[in-house]
Amino acid sequence: MDYIERAILRIKQAYEIAEHHNNTLICCDSGGKDSSVLIDLCIKAGVPFRIEHNHTTVDAPETVYFIRDNHERIKAQGISVKINYPDTTMWNLIAKKTIPPMRHIRYCCEHLKERKFDNQHLLLGVRWAESNRRKSRGLHEKIGNTKANRIIYQDENDSRHKLLEICVSKNRVITNPIIDWSNREIWGYIKKNNISVNPLYECGYHRVGCVGCPMSTKARYEIERHPKIKAAYIRAFDKMIEMRKKRGLQCDKSFEDGESIMRWWTDPKYDPKIEARLLTLENEI
Repeated sequence: MDYIERAILRIKQAYEIAEHHNNTLICCDSGGKDSSVLIDLCIKAGVPFRIEHNHTTVDAPETVYFIRDNHERIKAQGISVKINYPDTTMWNLIAKKTIPPMRHIRYCCEHLKERKFDNQHLLLGVRWAESNRRKSRGLHEKIGNTKANRIIYQDENDSRHKLLEICVSKNRVITNPIIDWSNREIWGYIKKNNISVNPLYECGYHRVGCVGCPMSTKARYEIERHPKIKAAYIRAFDKMIEMRKKRGLQCDKSFEDGESIMRWWTDPKYDPKIEARLLTLENEI
């Protein structure tokens, strides 16, 4: 069995587990290349599923248009698609939290990117090859209310794998069908199957995500490439400073306006230790 057949089999098994627990099988679409591959594999698997995309309010315009156009093509095949819109925006969150999103405090993901899925089985395009952090992810994941209740199954040979069918209950379950695919296998599959992908990849992007994500090594380039989003960030930082003053929170003199915070936030020599000059993290979020 090759890696493609194995991924399709994993999707079919995920559907069987979802059906057993009366759950809906949802393919999560981020707008990236891995999601495009996963959607195509789901179609080939021939099982009922729905596609959902979480709009973050800081997606690149190219991603927004690609999602819309791609979903129209998919709907024409009789597949259900849905775009979830958050209750707030990145700009409002920044003012409310009184700090910019940071590498170790990514409140934006919780409020804008992640949704609570009960009685649903999720399919994600997560891969080990993407980063060292993602090497801790598994083929199957049962997400409980606490970290202690989280169970990760690394592969089909995991001795606990069969437990998945009896421990799902109402917890969120995730399957990552292409977890072990390499970058070469991803792009080879895209080329061979003539799959449409986000146009940002043609602009030199290796990964697609929120514009200005603190986890991105090219956040500064992404922000400069989208001046309207940059201006929205600066306005949000200005409101953030106003909110800090109203609450009587500390703010270093070197961060006197939104533009100064933007320069620090996107500085390629960004030093997390400097965050202490801006705020006392433990007490303010």
